[in-house]
Amino acid sequence: MKKIRSIFIFIMICVAGYFTYNFYTIFFEKNTNFESESIFLKIPSNSSFSQILDSLSNYLVDIETFEKAAKRKKYSKNIKAGRFLINSGDNNNDIVNSLRSSNIPLNLTFNNIETLSELAGKVSKKIEADSVSIMNAFTNKKFLNELSLTNESVFSLFIPNTYQFFWNTNATDFRERIVKEFDSFWNQTRINKIKDINLNPVEVMVLASIVQKETPKVDERPTIAGVYLNRLEKNMKLQADPTVVYSIKQRDGFDKVIRRVLYKDLRIKSSFNTYYIKGLPPAPIVTPDISSIEAVINYSKNPFIFFVADVSNPGYHLFSRTLSEHNKKKRQYTRWLKERNIKR
Repeated sequence: MKKIRSIFIFIMICVAGYFTYNFYTIFFEKNTNFESESIFLKIPSNSSFSQILDSLSNYLVDIETFEKAAKRKKYSKNIKAGRFLINSGDNNNDIVNSLRSSNIPLNLTFNNIETLSELAGKVSKKIEADSVSIMNAFTNKKFLNELSLTNESVFSLFIPNTYQFFWNTNATDFRERIVKEFDSFWNQTRINKIKDINLNPVEVMVLASIVQKETPKVDERPTIAGVYLNRLEKNMKLQADPTVVYSIKQRDGFDKVIRRVLYKDLRIKSSFNTYYIKGLPPAPIVTPDISSIEAVINYSKNPFIFFVADVSNPGYHLFSRTLSEHNKKKRQYTRWLKERNIKR
């Protein structure tokens, strides 16, 4: 009996040892196979468990033990889309826990973008939604009608900043977030301020984009904004060179580099060319940053109607009350262009 009892105990110990080892191997043995400190695994919406295994196969030592751990922890029946962190040295238990509950957001920053299609392309590289679905979301007729926007003016919704998104954000959710951020920015305080200049938020965004393209100097932007508002008040054409540049790019391609606006360019028949149209263009010519928007909201009241680049102070401008005064100041800029043989 003692011998039988000893054999039974030995067998039990072996069985327990086997199951303990097997349990440890499946759940707690290191199972990563990459040299970097960590990787991000992106799991698309509606992914199957077999697709997850395929995605992980290049990063794990033993995909079979991961499959067993995932099934035992019921992850295989509860897959979530997103962007998940896997650290070097993680075991299967760590990996499953991360994939199950730790969708990590990413920072999405956009600025200095000239068209909706360009923006859609850049955003689609950061989130799951593709550029076509983003374009379709923002040009949806029902959506545009609800906000009283057009295919062009919808570009005014984008306020450059850094936002956090989950990677698995779809086009509709991205659109809703952009609208929410726009509404949040245009609070009652800002709305009350722009009543004095007789512009709505979309029109402010359009003017801010022109101001931004006119000068990189943040401290000068309120003065530039004041000049344009003076022109609008006098029912004059804005005659803003950046809108001419934009019109040329619309025609010839946005990768075109334009160093100088020529007199023939002023005659381009475009709804964006403020030498051709009176008033504001239908949409921003670039996503204006917050300093440009604030420059319009808090514009500098001044008597100026004209301005020209100041070659002695790069980035800044010389301002004038009258056309004759402006033409005198303009000569230094024209001479500077000729000296450098800048023709386009």
